[in-house]
Amino acid sequence: MLEIRDLHVQFHNRDREAVAGISLTIRDGEILGLVGESGSGKTVTAMSIAGLLPRKQCDYQGDILLDGDDLLHAQRALLRQMHGKKIGVVFQDPMSAMDPLMKVGEQVAEVLRIHTDMDAAQRRAEAVRAMALVELQDPESLYDKYPHELSGGMQQRAMIASAIVIRPSLLLLDEPTTALDVTIQAQILELLKKLNREEHISMLFISHNLNVVRKLCARVAVMQRGLIVEEGETEKIFRHPQHPYTKHLIEAIPTRESARRVKGERRAKKAAEATAAAKAAQGAAPSASAASAETREEGGIR
Repeated sequence: MLEIRDLHVQFHNRDREAVAGISLTIRDGEILGLVGESGSGKTVTAMSIAGLLPRKQCDYQGDILLDGDDLLHAQRALLRQMHGKKIGVVFQDPMSAMDPLMKVGEQVAEVLRIHTDMDAAQRRAEAVRAMALVELQDPESLYDKYPHELSGGMQQRAMIASAIVIRPSLLLLDEPTTALDVTIQAQILELLKKLNREEHISMLFISHNLNVVRKLCARVAVMQRGLIVEEGETEKIFRHPQHPYTKHLIEAIPTRESARRVKGERRAKKAAEATAAAKAAQGAAPSASAASAETREEGGIR
């Protein structure tokens, strides 16, 4: 479905490659997780697939094939046809990604205006259908609202609706749950599972949160400094990580046990500091008395 072959990307203002020769495959109907710390090259990889690289500001080589079509070296006209139609993108922060001056429903329907010959009524009906599909309540009413009238979780659902309204074959999700609280985050993950299962949309899910990736993705690729250092089935990598970087990422995942350990360490540190302060106070008291006695003696007081 999607195949990346030896992708290299280097920006002209950087000393090292942002992506240093990676190869990845996403199969039909699969959700692949791409994880790594900030600056590891995850977003650059996604933007390369989406055709959103600023080509005049970087050097790039390799191949990115979507159903046989070359995306990396394609002309902009072809990429514009692919955007939205075959590839949908969901960005990290809907509050900055959505146009505050444009109604929510119009933004969901915009890709239909660009890629289809539907009239306004048909576009509205399809947009409402997509908004209902992502479980937005009363989509007919929400269609005419502005982004600021929706909560963060509702805005993220609207973003997903705009990405899937034309039924793309690939959805790129760049940290789509980072700005959401835990409860809404869980709802979005369930929604993505449902879309993958019922609409058969393949997904590349980018995150630094391994817990989220574990809940959603069947396979995961771990990225460090522009390279894929480990790739495989999610559970296998979590249970038996091979690369030291992957091990560090997994060890850094907060758990109840680690939370208790940290809490105990803080409690012990406070107790030690209190003990040290008490000892210091006890040591200072005789010195103060002696100094007082010495002062009285010098003053002739007996």
